[in-house]
Amino acid sequence: MSCPLCTTDGGLVVARTLQFRVVRVVEGDEAQRFPAFYRLIWNAHVAEFSDLAAAERHACMDAVAEIEQVLRTQLRPSKVNLASLGNVVPHLHWHIIARFDTDSHYPAPVWAAAQREAALPALDLAALDAAVAQRLAVMTMRAGPCAEAAGAVASSGETNASCIR
Repeated sequence: MSCPLCTTDGGLVVARTLQFRVVRVVEGDEAQRFPAFYRLIWNAHVAEFSDLAAAERHACMDAVAEIEQVLRTQLRPSKVNLASLGNVVPHLHWHIIARFDTDSHYPAPVWAAAQREAALPALDLAALDAAVAQRLAVMTMRAGPCAEAAGAVASSGETNASCIR
């Protein structure tokens, strides 16, 4: 059986590095109910976070934190959910989901049964995607000597995440 995260992007690509990509979920019920639903997907097929080298784990979690901060700053959600399950797709990926107390499932998990009709705020998703990409580009540039070789996420679409600290 082939891995869907190895054979497809897994969503709308917002940023791509040599080690991971960040996508926004744009298809299915999750996209309708939770429009600010992002995934950080590790490019290499590994199942567990502990399969990564220490520097890779740091780069991964730094990126997750940066995405979370963008969602908090731009959207002011009630909560940002972070999850890495892998039960259905055993390929390392993190879910980063802005939650609002008016969403259909709040405060229950996004995978639970809906509790009500949603009353979601209007979101400029293109601007949010750009802010996520820019924040990851800035993170890369802060990396120091590696940044010149890495390039900016927002402009080239690919950086060397091993340089991210």
